[in-house]
Order: sequence, then structure tokens, then C-alpha cells
Amino acid sequence: MVRPGDALAITLPSGKRTFRVVAVMEKHVPKAAARALYEETTPPLSPEQLEARRLERLLAPRDPGTRPSKRDRRLREKLKRF
Repeated sequence: MVRPGDALAITLPSGKRTFRVVAVMEKHVPKAAARALYEETTPPLSPEQLEARRLERLLAPRDPGTRPSKRDRRLREKLKRF
């Protein structure tokens, strides 16, 4: 059971995130109301880490059946020039 004040650590593919439970509802609530039930306590990423993640996404291999967006293609071309 989760109670108000509990701390949760969740590991996602993008990294570990931490949350604090503010309140618990007994029934389903809309997303906007659900966002008020927790606080994210994960420290923000450094600018270097953010840039590394952005570059990783741009340069990561894609599924053969998908096509990058026009914006992604332009960013890749810009990065190739350096």
C-alpha cells in the first residue's frame, strides 16, 4: 500500500526517477487531478547530460520501416557538417 509521504524510486529506460506521494485517491481521477497527487524529486539533469541525450536520440539507429521527421533530418544534416 502506498501512503501520503512515501518515496518511490522508479527505473525507466531513460534513467531512475524519484517521487513523493502527496495524496492517495480511492477512485479514478482525471490526469490533471492525478498530477497533483505526487511530486517529482528527481534532481534535474546537467546541461551536458541533456545535450548528450539529445545527440543520442538524433544519432540512434532507427527502425528500417520508420522515416525521421523533416526536423530530425535537418538536425542530422547540421550535425554532419561539424
